[in-house]
Amino acid sequence: MSFKTRMASLESYDKGTIEVKDDLRHYAFSNIFEVCSKSKPYERVMVVSNLEYAAEAVRAEGASPWYTAPHDEFAIVLDGEIEFTFFQLTDAEKPAHKAGAGRLKAAPAGKRMGRVIARRGHEVLLPKGAAYQLKAAKPSVTLIQTSAGPESVEKWSEICVQK
Repeated sequence: MSFKTRMASLESYDKGTIEVKDDLRHYAFSNIFEVCSKSKPYERVMVVSNLEYAAEAVRAEGASPWYTAPHDEFAIVLDGEIEFTFFQLTDAEKPAHKAGAGRLKAAPAGKRMGRVIARRGHEVLLPKGAAYQLKAAKPSVTLIQTSAGPESVEKWSEICVQK
């Protein structure tokens, strides 16, 4: 017997199913690519929630607002190519919120730290104390490991399959 592994993309994915021998009301699942196909650019849709931790599926397209978080975050690019640009925060720009990503009101005033161009399978650290912006020339997908915060969008009833 042979098996073939296929990697999904924003343009080509299967919805999938779930099989459990239990009350299905205790389980839910969604497809990250389907979530991003229906999302606005840079809408940070929670697809995982565990206590205060979250994973957000993000459709990257064009340039994002500038974000910052009071803790490290991680982004894994699942489809396409995304450029991440980083700036140090000034004291006045440091986040007032306690968790998750928040938007800066304007471009950061601190020192430029650099950029990373990431493609499918690459993981990027979004460090505490930095502002970051994402750019993608064509629709791309990233999954951001973070905590629930001001930019987190919950659409559980729309994105989860429970059958």
